[in-house]
Amino acid sequence: MMEYRTEHDSLGEVEVPAEAYYGVQTLRARENFHITGVPMSHYPRLIEALAYVKLAAAEANASLGMLDEDRSRAICRACEELISGKLHDQFVVDVVQGGAGTSANMNANEVVCNRALELMGRPKGDYEHLHPLNHVNMSQSTNDVFPSALNIALILELRELMEAMRHLQHAFARKGDEFADVLKMGRTQLQDAVPMTLGQEFTAWAVTVGEDIQRVDEAEDLVYEINMGATAIGTGLNSHPDYARTVTEKLVEITTLNLKQSPDLVEATQDTGVYVQLSGVLKRVAVKLSKICNDLRLLSSGPRCGINEINLPPMQPGSSIMPGKVNPVIPEVVNQVAFAVIGHDVTISMASEAGQLELNVMEPVIGYSLFQSINMLRRACLTLADKCVSGITANRERCRELVEHSIGLVTALNPYIGYEKSAEIAKEAMRTGGSVYAIVLEKGYLTREQLDEILKPENMVRPRYTK
Repeated sequence: MMEYRTEHDSLGEVEVPAEAYYGVQTLRARENFHITGVPMSHYPRLIEALAYVKLAAAEANASLGMLDEDRSRAICRACEELISGKLHDQFVVDVVQGGAGTSANMNANEVVCNRALELMGRPKGDYEHLHPLNHVNMSQSTNDVFPSALNIALILELRELMEAMRHLQHAFARKGDEFADVLKMGRTQLQDAVPMTLGQEFTAWAVTVGEDIQRVDEAEDLVYEINMGATAIGTGLNSHPDYARTVTEKLVEITTLNLKQSPDLVEATQDTGVYVQLSGVLKRVAVKLSKICNDLRLLSSGPRCGINEINLPPMQPGSSIMPGKVNPVIPEVVNQVAFAVIGHDVTISMASEAGQLELNVMEPVIGYSLFQSINMLRRACLTLADKCVSGITANRERCRELVEHSIGLVTALNPYIGYEKSAEIAKEAMRTGGSVYAIVLEKGYLTREQLDEILKPENMVRPRYTK
């Protein structure tokens, strides 16, 4: 038989499992919010960040004479355990919840409180000696705790995302070097354009990922501003006059992050513009990754009836009815991640717009959407790099064949034989289906040696002066 302890709040008494570190308010929230099926424990960075905030608050209150040493020490030790990864299973509230994150804050208050009580040699629920609100939540409100913890968690998550993006960037760059000597046809509007190298194509993708790493890094800088000390609406009610400055200093010391207090805590408590900005950058990353994956799917299409310039590594059989078919499943899944991130951006935009007066109560869904976007993009980058890009091979002969047969080749020959002859060759190639390369030789406009010199990959990768 499970044992219970009785806890109460302003709504009455509730039986809480005796072994649980959470309490009455967490239990109510757990019962109220069956929304995503994803509990807070799914996001360890958020729990870690909440513990950082509670630890900094306890140290700040103690240094200002607001909290006695014994209680402060016990709270800090409990927070340190959470930061180390313990008791995360006790964070049971759904990540999407009503109340502007109050349930998340109370889940943290109750777990920290009950573990601290144990460290003091007292039973869980002995709130006369240490209280989740009077002591753990001292000088705080959900309205400064939740967004500050969210910002810290986002910084930690964004660092991991950028590392994954660098991994993908390097994978593309390595292929750029490997394919530097592979001549192929460039395309615009899905039509033949002018020759280039396959290395240039992959190097361009490395560059575009690198640009987006810079954009994410710039967006991350905005997340360092926090509103700790704001309490309910930014006025700092129920806190020591020096608390906001002190708790921010403690957070910087504990996290080693360059956090800074918002210059206007009233504005900071109601404003969620930073999340809109960050989400927009994540959408940019998603859109560009999806475009690259579209290109990979096109270039590998076939194998007999498509472009077939590159081979993606075969990851799994592609059909339950067509034997031997292998699909570009990795680019496909990254496309789908991009669609989800774009959808999350819409959610974040609407949730941010829904803020009213001194608070935006929609921050839980904003946080959930950002975590989803960041984590999916991080995994997508690693998956694309390791299970696709690193194993791509070039069909060198196919690439060369397409160049020699492409009408677009005449553009590269134009400086050598003139526009009129180039147009004549293009028309004949279109009429007969013949190779531009072969027609030029047949008409004697250039020798094979001259053609091969013009079409050397190193002559295709940069501007070249021709008399």
